[in-house]
Amino acid sequence: MQETLLQQGIDLMVYGMGTVLVFLTLLVIATMCMSRLMLRYFPDPVVIEPKKKARAASGGAAVVEPRIERVIAEAVRQHRARR
Repeated sequence: MQETLLQQGIDLMVYGMGTVLVFLTLLVIATMCMSRLMLRYFPDPVVIEPKKKARAASGGAAVVEPRIERVIAEAVRQHRARR
């Protein structure tokens, strides 16, 4: 018996979508396995955090050199003068 053109199209669509579904499922499984292997045999190295910068006693503000503080104050003054 000869199938209709519509039935052939539906069969082809189901076959194609099934193939993509199987491929993507295998891809996810393979990626998960590779991830587990990498974490097992090559764990992330322990990172030691650098020492925190010195903080001033008042309010935890960072210590700023007086020269830098003057430069920042002058920049703020010039910016406000332009308004």
